[in-house]
Amino acid sequence: MSIKITILVDNNAGKGLDLEHGFSAWIEASHTKILFDTGQGPSLAGNALKLGVFLEQAEHLVLSHGHYDHGGGISHVLHQAGSAKIHLHPEALISRYSVDKNGQSRAIGLPPDIIQFLADLPEKRINWVNGPEIIAPGVGLTGPIPRNNYYEDTGGSFYIDPQGKTKDNLPDDQALWIDTSMGMVVCAGCAHSGIINTLKYIQNITENTKVRAVIGGFHLLHADNTRLTETMNELKKFSLDIIAPCHCTGDKAASLIRQSFQRSFVSCAAGTEMIFD
Repeated sequence: MSIKITILVDNNAGKGLDLEHGFSAWIEASHTKILFDTGQGPSLAGNALKLGVFLEQAEHLVLSHGHYDHGGGISHVLHQAGSAKIHLHPEALISRYSVDKNGQSRAIGLPPDIIQFLADLPEKRINWVNGPEIIAPGVGLTGPIPRNNYYEDTGGSFYIDPQGKTKDNLPDDQALWIDTSMGMVVCAGCAHSGIINTLKYIQNITENTKVRAVIGGFHLLHADNTRLTETMNELKKFSLDIIAPCHCTGDKAASLIRQSFQRSFVSCAAGTEMIFD
């Protein structure tokens, strides 16, 4: 299977492209075209056009989780790609908030207009992902990912109420994997389940011990030294050919990954392309 992955939206951007706090990747796997997340929305269409990506050709739109910086462009994409199906967990639609140390909250869930748009979509265009499943030949979704590591948490002060009384464990967090002859290529939106939990779960559900590449947000921005050390140690066990941290990984963690995986590290930004044969 020939695979090409193009980063359309990221916190960093190549020359002539727009950046924003968000993530989106265009995946061409054999004859299947998949959009994985949409960023906040404003940068998606323009970057796609400049990169020669035609969003109207999308057959699948995968939402990694229900945060504004991953699902803000959903309506635009599904208007453009009139027959594309969206794949998401039901709890991607819940209200979500981030609460800072001063008790100030801000809404970080999907924008209300996106939630209404999804409510109005024909049911046949929505796939509610509650467990592992195949969406195209050689391409699968994890569905909810078990949390088995003591050092991996969701990566922030997330709640389902603005008062910060009820924690949001982001049960909708999911990743995408692509099977190749040389191992699995994994795409993560933010890896709120933990990137190690994510990779080990994919190994378990696919019965494939080789993870060839991992691309996306690892949400290590607020990780303490214990988590960073454990994550680096565990990542080394996968013998990755490519590790491409994006979006919410954080500069400190990305620098540590670069130092730890010099041969396999790929610096990511909007416009980055990766090809797998």
